[in-house]
Amino acid sequence: MVREVAESCVDGVVMEMVAAYCGRFYAAKPELAARRIEAIGFQVGHQLTERYTMERPRFSDHLEAIKFICKDFWSELFKKQIDNLKTNHRGTFVLQDNRFRWLTRVSIDPSVESMDATDNDSATLGDSAAQTTSMLLYFPCGIIRGALTNLGISCSVTADMSNLPAWVFGL
Repeated sequence: MVREVAESCVDGVVMEMVAAYCGRFYAAKPELAARRIEAIGFQVGHQLTERYTMERPRFSDHLEAIKFICKDFWSELFKKQIDNLKTNHRGTFVLQDNRFRWLTRVSIDPSVESMDATDNDSATLGDSAAQTTSMLLYFPCGIIRGALTNLGISCSVTADMSNLPAWVFGL
């Protein structure tokens, strides 16, 4: 039996999780909030990979596992494959999603956040929006790290949000 959740529900849960950890639980410690959000993503990625690979044999090498993440895993999560996969053939991979669904509705334009803000407030709002957006990326980074860890690949995952809603992350 296939169970699906509406995309808007997942968006809402992720946004509320980030708001709760950044605003209420760890408002004075953003680095701790980031670690907690990433840890939750790690658990989600680990469990999803367990579910999606249940009927498959183990992967023979790292490249095969990365391809699984780019094609099958990403398709299960976002109904599309990763747009681009690059490697330096020394263990570093760069994955790119040109329309990352969780960031398509996010704006770091301060004028969108407050129409009546002054110039000084506008800069503060822009910094706040950029910080919130970067916090949103810790969750999918954790998902990918958890999935790869479950596949036997220890790694660190970083995200680049310089061209929203495109998303580039390095492994």
